[in-house]
Amino acid sequence: MFWNDPNMFYASTHQEGIFPGTGFKNEKGIKNNIVNVPLPAGTDSQLFRKSYEDIIIPELKKFSPEVIFISAGFDAHKDDPLADFELSKEDFFWITTKLNDFAKKNCNGKLISCLEGGYNIKALAESCLMHVKGLIL
Repeated sequence: MFWNDPNMFYASTHQEGIFPGTGFKNEKGIKNNIVNVPLPAGTDSQLFRKSYEDIIIPELKKFSPEVIFISAGFDAHKDDPLADFELSKEDFFWITTKLNDFAKKNCNGKLISCLEGGYNIKALAESCLMHVKGLIL
C-alpha cells in the first residue's frame, strides 16, 4: 500500500517468515520508505528494543512524519499462541512510550493507535492496558 507513496512511511518488527510472501528486510519501497525488521523466533526484550533504537527510530527521524499511526499487535507476547516471541507487557509499554514521546517532540503530539492482534485474552488485556498507559503519559 505504501510502496509507491514517498509521503508514507511504514516500519514493522515481526517474526521472520510468519507473513507468507512479505515482510522481508529487502522490501524497502520505491523511496526507501518501508523498514521491515524480521526477527527470529524466540526474540526477547533486548533484541526487540534494540531493533527500535538502532533501526526504526533513526529511520523514523529521517522521514520526519507529521503523524504516527500505531498498529498495536500484541501477538508477540510470550503467552500468545500465534507467534514465538518472548515479549512482556512491559515491552509494549516501553515501545508505546517511545513512540508517544517521539510524536510529542516531532509530530505535535499527533498519534493514532489501532488494535491489531493478540490471541491470548489475559496477555492481550494486560498488554492493552500497558499500551493505553503509555499513550496517556
